[in-house]
Amino acid sequence: MTTTPALSLLDLIPVRQGQTTGQALVASKELVEVADRLGFTRYWVAEHHNMPAVASTTPATELMHLGQNTSRIRLGSGGVMLPNHAPLAVAEQFSLLSAVYGDRVDLGIGRAPGTDPYTSAAMRGHLGEGRFVDRDGKQIDPVEQFPQHIVDILALLSPAGAAFPVPGGRQHLMHATPRVDEAAQVWLLGSSGYSAQLAAALGLPYVFANHFAGRGASAAMELYRDSFTPTEHGQEPRTFMTVNAAVGATTQEAWDLVQPFVYQMGQLRIGPELQAQRLVGDDVESVMTDGHRRIGESMWDSWAVGTATEVADRLRGIADEFGVDEIMIQPIAGAGPDDPIDRVPARVRTVEALAAEFGLERS
Repeated sequence: MTTTPALSLLDLIPVRQGQTTGQALVASKELVEVADRLGFTRYWVAEHHNMPAVASTTPATELMHLGQNTSRIRLGSGGVMLPNHAPLAVAEQFSLLSAVYGDRVDLGIGRAPGTDPYTSAAMRGHLGEGRFVDRDGKQIDPVEQFPQHIVDILALLSPAGAAFPVPGGRQHLMHATPRVDEAAQVWLLGSSGYSAQLAAALGLPYVFANHFAGRGASAAMELYRDSFTPTEHGQEPRTFMTVNAAVGATTQEAWDLVQPFVYQMGQLRIGPELQAQRLVGDDVESVMTDGHRRIGESMWDSWAVGTATEVADRLRGIADEFGVDEIMIQPIAGAGPDDPIDRVPARVRTVEALAAEFGLERS
């Protein structure tokens, strides 16, 4: 029996040639408002740094702005890269979002840096002579602290709060402020078995970054489901699948629309430098190499690209394959040279076409 999954949306807030970050945000604001109106379940933004083609660097700040005209879609991070931040800062940011948006806030957390090693060092205060150290002067690696920091965030968001030891054998009780009735739902994200195991041990929902990794999803999700332990954070496994998707009037048009994304993925691996996203057509074709295409070919068997019917069938097949009742698409259709500078019509058309194919409930 074919599954008809719920649909959600992942947005890296792409920035194209000639476009400012502000104009990219205007385009994403239109995207989330369309998704909200058409009945998408979630809208998540990512955290990446020092990438000219990606404007999404600070999920909580972006969501406060992008969610303003929405009424029902869940707003979340896909995800906050926790080693870049203090747990209390993250808990307070998402408590503030919950104070504004109520019970429709998701806090998706990952442990990758979301950037290159040098920018990662800067994010963590490691440039120059700066170092994170413990009370004995020993250097601390925030990645190694990841499990404890997840536990700290869960405690800070809970009604009971988190207790921390202080000198004199006493404990200091701390809450994320503002304190809210409905705390953000915490999700763990990952592209390996590490976060799957941690999510299972803590009873948390888990998402494999299939839109990025493209391999290993089956093993990670099986590990998560098989080792899941019910806790106060969840009684049974909860997961969904992320998929890169683009809809065109024809199959060929859809593949033409994703070439700027193919080139961008190639640049991440072989390019001498990153740059704003190229435009569909001659702009991207003039710089595309066989190397870029080979990298795309190694990834796109996990994508859903084609006509609306073809993409919908592909997404239903993925839902069946992985046993999920929700698919989060990253709309990767690029902009053309004649598109308005503060709009990406092809991304909106992908969302609209799939909402129609899946019969989502419009508001």
